Amino acid sequence: MPGLNKGLERVVVALRWDPSPPGAAPHDLDLIAATYGAGAPHGDPAYLVHFDSRSPDGTITLNRDSPDGKGFGDDEVMTLELDRLSPDYVRVVVGVAIQQGDGRLTFAGVAGPGVRVRADREQLADEDFSGVGGATAAAVAEFVRDASGAWTFRGGVRGFDADPATFARIMGQ
Repeated sequence: MPGLNKGLERVVVALRWDPSPPGAAPHDLDLIAATYGAGAPHGDPAYLVHFDSRSPDGTITLNRDSPDGKGFGDDEVMTLELDRLSPDYVRVVVGVAIQQGDGRLTFAGVAGPGVRVRADREQLADEDFSGVGGATAAAVAEFVRDASGAWTFRGGVRGFDADPATFARIMGQ
């Protein structure tokens, strides 16, 4: 029986970074969401949402995608409508991967990277990547559905040294 605590309903994850110096190749960071089912909450993702996709039911959407960090404000924005997500899913992990087109690039080599997580008007997290400067990808937010059906947030930045495809597969393990 569902409880009275609704938990988190709609969450926004916003990624920002400064453009590359003039003459340098653009830095491209990407938000990725991995959704996990009840049968394997720490296994392989049931599905991924990133710059080339969206969730099958429209509950996770990448609203803004920047290939270079140019512009004002947030460079990438992802909306997660957790309250509409099927009860078959019990965990969502959001991460950031750096595209590795021109050699190995880490967070230490990207100017001003940061991520914010908000639920309605409440800021859940505002993090930089200084603790994972040598990483090429990082898990930045975890949302877990409890036994009552309510979603909770687990913050923290956890670095990985992996290309974007590998990171998407292992970020929730």
